[in-house]
Amino acid sequence: MRLIETEISKSLNKAYLKQDLKRHQIETFKLNLKSLFIKTEIAENKKEHEEHFKNLVSEFLKDTYYKNEYEININKRKDLVIHNGKSSSDSIGVIIEAKRPSNVSEMISAKSLNLKALHELILYYFEEREQRKNFEVKRLIATNINQWYIFDEDDFDKLFYRNSKIQKIYKAKIEQSKDNPFFYTEVAKIIEELDVDINSTYFNFLDYKEIIQNQKTEDDEKLVTLFKILSPEHLLKKPFANDSNTLNKDFYNELLHIIGLEERPDKGKKLIFRKKPENRDDGSFLENTINILKVRDKLKSIAWVHKPIETNLKKIDL
Repeated sequence: MRLIETEISKSLNKAYLKQDLKRHQIETFKLNLKSLFIKTEIAENKKEHEEHFKNLVSEFLKDTYYKNEYEININKRKDLVIHNGKSSSDSIGVIIEAKRPSNVSEMISAKSLNLKALHELILYYFEEREQRKNFEVKRLIATNINQWYIFDEDDFDKLFYRNSKIQKIYKAKIEQSKDNPFFYTEVAKIIEELDVDINSTYFNFLDYKEIIQNQKTEDDEKLVTLFKILSPEHLLKKPFANDSNTLNKDFYNELLHIIGLEERPDKGKKLIFRKKPENRDDGSFLENTINILKVRDKLKSIAWVHKPIETNLKKIDL
């Protein structure tokens, strides 16, 4: 398996890329990054435990983007998670594996992808899908404070979750109460044999350190894409102003209700179904149509009524 590093500008939604930022957003971003640099250096000199660096990442994300809007916390064995809402009871949208900067043996890179940071992300993703039936994960991240690798959930689904060999290893881990190292070791063997590419947005905070620390406002334009790549609009795929591809969630749900449909998870996908019998409304467009066809004895010709429709969530961001 090969890691393909993608530039930030090529990863962002084109409409979001064009959207202006307010001055205070950039100022807050610069201030918090300066603080992160200082705290990271102090922690490294003191040889702090990796848990400490995890908290530094959490503080930075909260203070810059997520405080009071989206919950960020530690979820069981996962390093960090960002929820899709304000509460820890909301589904997890982003999984973050955080390493200390000096932990080069476990942190992935373009030259060394098949390392523990990736194995952990794969395990955490399987746990969300299998144990919690969570289909709302949007991104997975490996970081060592400075370097960031952001993966789209679609790639983890296609390349890892649908891999029958990894499925078998995960099943053995659960049914035989195997420990995590067993899973990591076996997954590493499978990844070594995979002849495929996986894309990841890559950046290094240290490449922007000079801009962060100077007072030249004309240089701040170079920070716009860096700011946006870690925002809720990108990581959680949340709506933003002037996003023509985003459908208001309330409007979307009301539209489904009027038609007589509902959205439900099915085998790892979000599909649109005819409402369950107990939820159907005779006045809905679909039920009205079906009743008319029943009267005319033509219902057998519309077998599609009973088939689900896969939603295009890349264009309809919920």
